[in-house]
Amino acid sequence: MTLQQLRYLLGIADSNLNITAAAERLHTSQPGISKQLKLLEQELGIQLFTRKGKSLAAITPAGHEVIARARRIMRETENIRSLASDLSSEQEGTLSIATTHTQARYVLPEVVQAFRARYPKVNLELHQGTSEQIAELVASNSVDFAIATGAYDLFPDLVLLPCYHWERIVVVPKAHSLAAKKDKLTLKDLSAFPLVTYVFSLTGESSFKKAFNEKSLDPDVVFTARDADIIKTYVRMGMGVGVVAAMAWECSDKEDLVALDAHGLFPQSTTWIGFRRDTVLRGYMLEFAELLAPHLSVDITRKIGDLETQAEVDALLAPIVLPVRGGCNEEFGSAA
Repeated sequence: MTLQQLRYLLGIADSNLNITAAAERLHTSQPGISKQLKLLEQELGIQLFTRKGKSLAAITPAGHEVIARARRIMRETENIRSLASDLSSEQEGTLSIATTHTQARYVLPEVVQAFRARYPKVNLELHQGTSEQIAELVASNSVDFAIATGAYDLFPDLVLLPCYHWERIVVVPKAHSLAAKKDKLTLKDLSAFPLVTYVFSLTGESSFKKAFNEKSLDPDVVFTARDADIIKTYVRMGMGVGVVAAMAWECSDKEDLVALDAHGLFPQSTTWIGFRRDTVLRGYMLEFAELLAPHLSVDITRKIGDLETQAEVDALLAPIVLPVRGGCNEEFGSAA
């Protein structure tokens, strides 16, 4: 059994059992992968896949067990390489991050810029997606870090480190009736208008919907998107009242929009950075985490890497008061 055979096995599993696609992904030939798969099955004495003609039809129960262990072996292989690179003070490598559009658009640019200045020879890979898509990238060992908000049940195998809190705001055109509202905004006020907001999670109850349900209100959500810029575009078109993350409020938005404080209307959200418990954190990975969240110092994150449970991690970080991220000057409209 060789590491190459295990790499080919995982390539097949991650390519929906399509050997041609696996060959393209691994930059090798289809016959080469087929040969190595046959040799591996012969050596193990078990069938890893059921077949239909010349195609692979499904993963056998034994195949699932072998694939799971192969993933652990390949992760440890990468960890050994990372450890060796750190011990040799190597400043080169790749840092792969999966995150949501909101973090990638409004938070990470300044972090990435500072990181690139420190580590110009480290290649950065940024993958954007929903929480569910990020979880898939984590499960397939495709990324080093995941940065997301909530959805903790999707990431049971990650060490999760809280970075900052954020609130939602309500965005309307300057001519909208809510823009002139003097007293505090309420959910009942919002329920009187069509709403434009983020796509709801496919798992668990949406905190947005829950807030209205607890007040026995039925929000009229007419449009959803993953991108706050798109939401603001449709607000400008008059499609509805926008509800977005406060960090998405940019100074240029003040030209034609008004942002109203929605503090207390919806639960406060927490963004975290996560990594697999068996990951060897290289020096530049530790510094990236510190740039993203200064309270996650290199020393603290090293200590966290030695802890065995998330409960221990939470206890260590419990005394830290997280910052609350806002938008342009953290200023909101007349209903604030």
